[in-house]
Amino acid sequence: MELSDLLTSRIRDVPDWPKPGVVFKDISPLLADHEAFTALVDALADQCAEAGVQKVVGIEARGFILAAPVAYRAGAGFVPVRKQGKLPCATFAESYDLEYGSATLEVHQDAFAPGERVLVIDDVLATGGTVAATIALVRRAGAEVAGVSVLLELGFLAGRAKLDGLLPDTSVRSFLTI
Repeated sequence: MELSDLLTSRIRDVPDWPKPGVVFKDISPLLADHEAFTALVDALADQCAEAGVQKVVGIEARGFILAAPVAYRAGAGFVPVRKQGKLPCATFAESYDLEYGSATLEVHQDAFAPGERVLVIDDVLATGGTVAATIALVRRAGAEVAGVSVLLELGFLAGRAKLDGLLPDTSVRSFLTI
């Protein structure tokens, strides 16, 4: 079975959640299926090897679930990017706009060695605000963004266009696009 078919078959739609009119893409069945989860982690780890990545960034919260095993499999370090106020040491912070307000993400100031190559991983690319803020944080902390990978891209929200302007020399990869 093709990777995209396997992943698609393990993602369920939850209509009207978290609010009416929204179709939530639930990745819980994918995470619970050893074959699908392993295939995704292996594909992401291969991308790390191709890009010479030393660190893998996971964006809170579902990005953690994907990025941590990828870092382990790739022999790289794992760095969490968290919501404001969740990290205990000195941080860099980056605010961004959401459809319904604004939010702030943080990373430890000492998370990266200067010039380290980093792969940013999240579950979904929607409007691009969360990933764009993460890219800014990685750069402020002195590392180089080697790429961005997401499981699912919501193409109708045009988040890729926002990232293409930020990453002229790197790639944005999504395994599935709707």
